[in-house]
Amino acid sequence: MSAETDAQGRLYIPKEVREKYGQRYHIVLYEDRIELIPVADDPLTAVREAAGDLHDASVEEIREDIETAAKDDAAEAGSDR
Repeated sequence: MSAETDAQGRLYIPKEVREKYGQRYHIVLYEDRIELIPVADDPLTAVREAAGDLHDASVEEIREDIETAAKDDAAEAGSDR
């Protein structure tokens, strides 16, 4: 999806997007682009949902999962070359 700003620099976000992601966004600036990150109505609930199964996991289990995911990602990246 692409969009243009109006003469006053305002960006129109389509109704479907606003209904799905909400009315408020963080603007994240990068060297070559910007990103709009939706702001959750209830940040604590959003964090709990994002954490999912990690809520009851030990630190060691989380570290093992991260290491496994990193190895899988590295293996995939290596096969793309």
